[in-house]
Amino acid sequence: MREISDRLNILLIFKSSFDKANRTAGESYRGPGLDEGLEILSDVRNSSGLPLLTDVHSVDQVSAVASVVDILQTPAFLCRQTDLIEAVAASGKPVNIKKGQFMSPYEMKSVLSKARMVGGSEIMLCERGTSFGYNNLVVDMRSLAIMASFDCPVVFDATHSVQLPGQGGDKSGGEREFVPILARAAIAAGVSGLFMEVHPDPDKALSDGANSWPLNQLESLLIELIALDGIAVRSHEF
Repeated sequence: MREISDRLNILLIFKSSFDKANRTAGESYRGPGLDEGLEILSDVRNSSGLPLLTDVHSVDQVSAVASVVDILQTPAFLCRQTDLIEAVAASGKPVNIKKGQFMSPYEMKSVLSKARMVGGSEIMLCERGTSFGYNNLVVDMRSLAIMASFDCPVVFDATHSVQLPGQGGDKSGGEREFVPILARAAIAAGVSGLFMEVHPDPDKALSDGANSWPLNQLESLLIELIALDGIAVRSHEF
């Protein structure tokens, strides 16, 4: 991925989770945990030179995580947790707040306000789809413009947005064939950044494989998206 970003001259931020705390089933793989996970992320930075982003699930994790990564992320399910939003925003690090699947874009203005009230100045809002009945998500592209009107960068999560939550009963499904379609639409709408889960062999991924994009198809997709970005009107720069 670093080689691809260098060839295409784009900013790549490496994201990985030390704990997938919201897995559908209790027996699903969650990750290596906080201590080992942060060691791995530190190794990734040292070997790749890439900036890092990871999720924070509780207030007591913020200090340790902020000492290792460059950007903190609040998971979508936790975007209403005031204590967590305030803690990550007060860390001094940039923050990516994922919009809950149960939230309208208008409601994210209050979430953003919570972060700014404690001094958070580099806050991004991330669209990752909205619950539509059972086991399905849809994306209203108007939400990208609505959240951008709050004077902050908006990121689009092109892979979680095609997830089918809990479709398999004990795991989530996904429709990765729609990733390029939604990604193109979001770039055309003027988003500031794109979030994507990428895997060398998505069908063997330990988490979110059904909606992950194949690594060997990443560069060709990015070339298309960069071309679109060149003519799109972007609301905010990183």
